[in-house]
Amino acid sequence: MTEPVATTCPYCGVGCGVLATPEKDGSLTIKGLEDHPANFGRLCSKGSALGDTVDLDGRLLHPQIKGQQSSWDEALDAVANGFRKVIDEHGPDAVAFYVSGQLLTEDYYVANKLMKGFIGSGNIDTNSRLCMSSAVAGYKRAFGADAVPCSYEDLEQADLIVIEGSNTAWCHPVIFQRIVQAKEDNPDLKIVVIDPRKTATCEIADLHLPLKSGSDTSLFNGLLHYLQHNNHLDNDFIDNHTEGFAAALSSAQQSSADINTVAERCGLSANDVAEFFRLFANTEKVVTLYSQGVNQSSAGTDNSNSIINCHLATGRIGKPAMGPFSITGQPNAMGGREVGGLSNQLAAHMDIDNPIHHDLVSRFWQTDNLTTTAGAKAVDMFNDVASGKIKAIWIMATNPVVTLPDADKVREALQACELVVVSDCEQNTDTTACSDILLPALAWGEKCGTVTNSERRISRQRNILPHPGEAEEDWWIICHVAQRLGFEKQFDYPTNADIFREHAALSSFENNGTRDFDISALAKISDDEYDQLTPIQWPINADNPNGTERLFTDKCFFTASGKAQFIAIQPRLPVNTPNEKYPLILNTGRVRDQWHTMTRTARSAKLNGHIPEPFVEVHPVDAEKWSVIEGALAQIESRWGAVLARVQVTDNQQKGSVFIPMHWNQQNSSLSRVDAVVNPAADPLSGQPEFKHTPVSIRAYQPVWHGFILSRIPLPTINCQYWLKIKGEQFWRYELAGDAAINDHSAWAKQHLGDAGEWLEFSDGASQRYRAGIIKNNQLESVVFIAPTHELPTRSWLSQLFAEKELSSEARTNLLAGKPGADQPDIGPLICACFGVGENTIKEAIACGDAKTVDDIGNLLKAGTNCGSCIPELKKLLYATAK
Repeated sequence: MTEPVATTCPYCGVGCGVLATPEKDGSLTIKGLEDHPANFGRLCSKGSALGDTVDLDGRLLHPQIKGQQSSWDEALDAVANGFRKVIDEHGPDAVAFYVSGQLLTEDYYVANKLMKGFIGSGNIDTNSRLCMSSAVAGYKRAFGADAVPCSYEDLEQADLIVIEGSNTAWCHPVIFQRIVQAKEDNPDLKIVVIDPRKTATCEIADLHLPLKSGSDTSLFNGLLHYLQHNNHLDNDFIDNHTEGFAAALSSAQQSSADINTVAERCGLSANDVAEFFRLFANTEKVVTLYSQGVNQSSAGTDNSNSIINCHLATGRIGKPAMGPFSITGQPNAMGGREVGGLSNQLAAHMDIDNPIHHDLVSRFWQTDNLTTTAGAKAVDMFNDVASGKIKAIWIMATNPVVTLPDADKVREALQACELVVVSDCEQNTDTTACSDILLPALAWGEKCGTVTNSERRISRQRNILPHPGEAEEDWWIICHVAQRLGFEKQFDYPTNADIFREHAALSSFENNGTRDFDISALAKISDDEYDQLTPIQWPINADNPNGTERLFTDKCFFTASGKAQFIAIQPRLPVNTPNEKYPLILNTGRVRDQWHTMTRTARSAKLNGHIPEPFVEVHPVDAEKWSVIEGALAQIESRWGAVLARVQVTDNQQKGSVFIPMHWNQQNSSLSRVDAVVNPAADPLSGQPEFKHTPVSIRAYQPVWHGFILSRIPLPTINCQYWLKIKGEQFWRYELAGDAAINDHSAWAKQHLGDAGEWLEFSDGASQRYRAGIIKNNQLESVVFIAPTHELPTRSWLSQLFAEKELSSEARTNLLAGKPGADQPDIGPLICACFGVGENTIKEAIACGDAKTVDDIGNLLKAGTNCGSCIPELKKLLYATAK
């Protein structure tokens, strides 16, 4: 064992500190970093499992050109020559970079500098466009800058937290844990959750408002009018520190004049709306925490400003425990915003269309080629690839063939594009399959630099593991291409610390307090100081050398007048509305234990156990209407595409809406890329797509047969209409369904599993049911179950057999019978990923009276005692049993 290394988690925007200790066998021991201000030692299930994800299976370790391994020189020359050819023939706007919130700030900085400053095009955009650009636009309209005013401590000091459009319990679990602890410490703390779905976050809610999709601005316009009508305004703050209140209030009065109108438009009860308004009006210390449900809308910017309007109207900003707090989805979405990763920004929070900023950045970078126009935003960028306007694109650390809306069109565009370069740490993704040149990048644990979390806190990611193969830092790759394009001097950085110092120096260049982003105190740090940098919130300058906890404490803003701006909001419906052919609304999002497109998290069997398969949540009324049943497969279709998913019938889902998670893709499943179904409409200001509202239809998918295989070794892809492959503990799991009948089940099984070993088989030709187990060296090697319906044995008890060193005669008999024996308890679906505790085990403890509280469950089974991500589900099980 070597010394532990303090670093930062690579998942969500919470930015948790991680203590990673390399072991002699090459593995990592992971703990939360006790003194990191974001998490104070807490980690979620994903962060806790980081040690499971650092193996090299499937990694991209060498450059490739047209599928053939090449040297770095050959690959870098090919990228530079390809881009130069396109630029010379078609101009700089014929090339583009599509980058990622997974990049470190130093990577982001040089990518933006190269494209905007020296190639001379605005065509660099980031996948962060998909998660927080509406929040950026809202902050800029209100404050004159992309300035998140709050800190996590504000959540712990508040008396009311409004959580809007965020399943915080699953998507930002450590923040959720801090809120839970705050509520335990302060029983007077009230929580309001605003979300069409009843999610795990609602377990701590004093009030849940399941509003209609797309009605957010009607609700907050109603709140603004209520505050004025009931004399809850801070008139001194409005008069002296804001502008535009009268117009904003007039719009609010027109659209949301009374509680009954608001309730009708939002699909809520008037009593619940009144209670929310009363709570907000009568509670001074209010934080509104919002995320993708607000942002991922064709009215996302207006959603954001409708929230901000209410905080400005009450003067609840720039003070402890108050403010509109957008929480980001990625580990360095904020860092990308700092360096200008969005196509409509310059670096250091400066604007392309501001002549003063343009002159300043041009002089600092010593370039006469800085773009004067914004580039294409994400959806438009890939439309331009499809049309041929963009002929060369470099995609870095992201998987747009899975994550962009209308994803089939994105794939087709890349397949037809003249030059597609992909930098990634993974060999096989849906996007690398479309590439001409692959460049091997370092992954978490190998690369080194900085990230900024949702509360403006800069932290270090540090390398723990050696560079594998020929993989390199993203900034190194970008700089070597830049040098080959003729910009040797401008991209001659010996280390990442040199890039960071330049980034910090630009933030302060001729700033003089006119711009919010200022980290000038870090512009001259030494390499050692950079290596030892501890987490710190910007601004970091001469006035605030130790960082800044919250912004706007002086009531001064970064607008031309120095005053915050109210924005008049006119509510509008989503772009695409349900109709007779597509009568339901599709909402998309994340699950607890997976991340983005699963390239990292799916390496962990523990994380795969919680939700192993793509699903669609359907309200019972809709399930009956459209003849879909629990546990069966359904096809969900829109104008843009179709997916298959396993049905979950639940009244947590609104009538008229369905929910499908975003993670699955062609590398692990067939017909499961939900963003192929999602419409490409976007907010006209932010360019953020409307992932939360796509009209769809749903129908039962009725294949001829259903089945599954559990195999100790991975198998080649099985050719059938529906398949899914997921890693389990000591086995691989395959879920299958097919339209073509299997004439000989035994032959089919041996075709896919081989005929070696001892075969235990049961076959009923009349009912088309087949079960088999293959034994090798007295251990279970694989099982296969086939049936005419989806009603098959649970996988959990069968998966437990793979842990047995020798399969007993009773287990063999039970396997053929298709059900566990008395000596083989079925733990059920996984609830606690950290300790492998299943639902049936927890239910049994509750039923026996041994577990009456979450603490009891923890003491008895350990569930909920590590990361705490499963605690909402434990509470749900306790509540269900109590009923």
